[in-house]
Amino acid sequence: MLLTRKTSSVTTASPSSGLINSLQRGISRAIPTMDRRAFLRRSGLGVGVGVAASQLTLVRKAKAFEPVKPAAEGENRIEVKRTVCGHCSVGCAIDAVVQNGVWVRQEPVFDSPINLGAHCAKGASVREHGHGEYRLKYPMKLVGGKYQRISWDVALNEISAKMLELRQQSGPDSIFIVGSSKHNNEQAYLMRKWVSLWGSNNCDHQARICHSTTVAGVANTWGYGAMTNSYNDMQNSKVAIYIGSNAAEAHPVSMLHMLHAKETGCKMIVVDPRFTRTAAKADEYVRIRSGSDIPFLFGVMYHIFKNGWEDKQYIADRVYGMEKVREDILAKWTPDKVEEACGVDEATTFKIAKMMADNRPGTIVWCMGQTQHTIGNAIVRASCLLQLALGNIGVSGGGANIFRGHDNVQGATDVGPNPDSLPGYYGLAEGSWKHFAAVWGVDFDWIKSRYAPGMMTKSGMTVSRWIDGVLENNELIDQESNLRGLFFWGHAPNSQTRGLEMKKAMDKLDLLVVVDPFPSATAAMAAMPGKPEDQNPNRAVYLLPASTQFETRGSCTASNRSIQWREQVIEPLWESRTDHMIMYQLAQKLGFDKELVGAKIKLVPGKGGMPEPDIEDTLREINRGVWTIGYTGQSPERLKAHMRNMHVFDVKTLKAKGGIDKETGHKLDGEYFGLPWPCFGTPELKHPGSPNLYDTTKHVMDGGGNFRANFGVERDGESLLAGDGSHSKGADITTGYPEFDHVLLKKLGWWNELTDVEKAAAEGKNWKTDLSGGIQRIVMQNHGCHPFGNAKARAVVWNFPDPIPQHREPLYSNRPDLVAKYPTHDDKKAFWRLPTLYKSVQEKNADIAAKFPLIMTSGRLVEYEGGGEETRSNPWLAELQQEMFVELNPATANDRGIRPRDKVWVTTPTGARILVEALVTERVNRETVFLPFHFSGKWQGVDLKPYYPEGAYPVVRGEAVNTATTYGYDSVTMMQESKTTVCQIEKAV
Repeated sequence: MLLTRKTSSVTTASPSSGLINSLQRGISRAIPTMDRRAFLRRSGLGVGVGVAASQLTLVRKAKAFEPVKPAAEGENRIEVKRTVCGHCSVGCAIDAVVQNGVWVRQEPVFDSPINLGAHCAKGASVREHGHGEYRLKYPMKLVGGKYQRISWDVALNEISAKMLELRQQSGPDSIFIVGSSKHNNEQAYLMRKWVSLWGSNNCDHQARICHSTTVAGVANTWGYGAMTNSYNDMQNSKVAIYIGSNAAEAHPVSMLHMLHAKETGCKMIVVDPRFTRTAAKADEYVRIRSGSDIPFLFGVMYHIFKNGWEDKQYIADRVYGMEKVREDILAKWTPDKVEEACGVDEATTFKIAKMMADNRPGTIVWCMGQTQHTIGNAIVRASCLLQLALGNIGVSGGGANIFRGHDNVQGATDVGPNPDSLPGYYGLAEGSWKHFAAVWGVDFDWIKSRYAPGMMTKSGMTVSRWIDGVLENNELIDQESNLRGLFFWGHAPNSQTRGLEMKKAMDKLDLLVVVDPFPSATAAMAAMPGKPEDQNPNRAVYLLPASTQFETRGSCTASNRSIQWREQVIEPLWESRTDHMIMYQLAQKLGFDKELVGAKIKLVPGKGGMPEPDIEDTLREINRGVWTIGYTGQSPERLKAHMRNMHVFDVKTLKAKGGIDKETGHKLDGEYFGLPWPCFGTPELKHPGSPNLYDTTKHVMDGGGNFRANFGVERDGESLLAGDGSHSKGADITTGYPEFDHVLLKKLGWWNELTDVEKAAAEGKNWKTDLSGGIQRIVMQNHGCHPFGNAKARAVVWNFPDPIPQHREPLYSNRPDLVAKYPTHDDKKAFWRLPTLYKSVQEKNADIAAKFPLIMTSGRLVEYEGGGEETRSNPWLAELQQEMFVELNPATANDRGIRPRDKVWVTTPTGARILVEALVTERVNRETVFLPFHFSGKWQGVDLKPYYPEGAYPVVRGEAVNTATTYGYDSVTMMQESKTTVCQIEKAV
């Protein structure tokens, strides 16, 4: 986009060498001003990833965690605090330089094995998120269409009173809590606990609308729903296929590892409907029709199977059902059918298949381009099947490298507010509740009494569908009441589809609470006048200022499952409070504050001396309870030691080469950076973490693994356990085996290896519920086996709507011929508590292409992140991208009389029309248009600035693409369909 200068502002900072020399000598000095160009050059904004080469000789590493000489009276005090970028999931470490409590500058951490001293534009400007002037500064209430400042006491009293009133009238399920993937692990965990003690499973967070289909699809294939390898391990790949991932913009620093891999011969393939910045780096770019990933992937597998390139021994030993998949593909996905469905010819699919077959190990990368579809779960599993066919899972340089979106979306998914599970993906069965009742020190029957009858074990609604929880006919909802109250706790509403209906739902609520450092688009949408018939005259709307992650401490989990510890950089500014303090204070008003912290989480002084739950104690509680995915070994002490000693970890393997932490004496040798989960056993067992999941070449106590026995031991007379010899290195059991419990330990004669204390705790328990950790200790340390068993991955997932992935056309398709051949699912009556439509919507819109001929898709920009309210409120980033736009092909533009930078209307079948700028480009083909999803603050041509709180509106405002997106949800997870719908574009007069 052509940029127009809007400001000549300057910032206060310090030259790299001068400030760091001052820090090292303990001498304070004045902080001179720096002009914009110098700031951009030194921060890396001017050169993209990394630091400008011309500046490398000027930069010295800030030494975080080292003691600073105490300042004498009247002198300045300079400290360095080590934190982690708050944007995407790469996990870039930052050293924040703080002078007298003011964050004055930052440096990328050169010792970090993840970001290697690099920043992207967003990372280089995170200081502004701490000291940003456009933040929400104090509690506010919507009165007469305007936000008015109120006190915290008034806000907490009124909100809690309204919650109790709604509970009395309509039950605990009448309130829905949208949690945050921006919370640290401890806050995300406390959020799920907080909602549970309130008495509802109606909670969710951003992962529902970014990677819930990944979690479901991957977990149901081989056991765990996460990225199998790491960004770093991609340096060991010989071929990498990016499909539905624009990493150069969405995860810029991750590209460092891919570029290093290319230097040693790795082939890079990019498959995408749009020619992205990532595609510009590829050896092969393949353009597919949006939503046709399965035809393409199966088209590639057709040639793999036809030519016998699959890894036959690997499949025989470690995969269940691949022969059925092979038969299905060879029968249905011949090259002509593939080209018809996805637009890719036989020569291209053959070429990609041969590249993948000839260059093993190979990795696959996907993101929301694959997940955000009505068949997202099936697309994910098709990617898994490709890797299983080639034997690429459980090997270094292989794997499914699934890049998550937010800084802690992985951790929040692992331990946070999911509507269908407790922390650690423990289901909602009574046994899981009893496990956590014991962990929390709360009586199980008391927790049960908090729930409406029969609702404790029933999955809640999803964040993607809360709109229907408000608007749907109550007779069709599988709970007592419609939703009447809603919390947006660190979540952007413009990230969700069906914006017009969302506005209607907001207007009908009785209670709407926004908890966020920035007020988010929710504030403006709630204040904007709606239709008179939708208004609830008794609605109460509140804005509560939460602190940023730089104003607290805690752990966050990068996409590769490595967990890092953030130090607190600055004190909470203005009247903001930490999220966990707000949770505790609301719990006090609601009557379950003692249960929230229990006996093991102490209260410590927070802002203004007010009590808040201790973060370290909260992580220790996670360590005591989350055995399923191995969040038990990462104690605060171990994580902090890793952050102090980043330099000892190898860049390719993440493994420490020697190293002793000076502060604790902890030996780091052999541990993997961030103790990537599963890090089994207690912290005292010193499991090193698991860098690559399912890797049988390593001993379990060196991070090795195998596929999880999570689906039984037999299906249709065929064993689901792994074949003989498919054990991890050094295992005493060399065949497949089920997951471990007290019965199996006794049968094997291993029970007496437990201590008496461990026996008492493990009696009647399995590896997931034994709070002593004894079962895991004996199985791993003494016998080299995996507590979760050793089974085959499932190529056929019999509990999903399509056991073998099937292509199904989107509900809104511009190809009626393909709709007839590949129809969607039948409608569902009660799914996640709500009716969900499929075929009825598709059939009603069978001829929609006549009016809306263009495929509309969306994605990320390097300058902004998520819903964008935070990054668009950052002046440094706002200057880089000032307009919301639509990319359209020159031929498409010429047919409509549209020229570059014209204002155009984008209309969709919802009746919405959004006003954006035209970017005419060959990046998209004639039938596809692309819009970024980071914008909000304008609504169908109207600027919403007057509806934000005074001084807390984003610098850049634009139309939200999701104002116009259509209905459609994944058949397993309720993932929204935001990557493939239809639209029309016309020039604005």
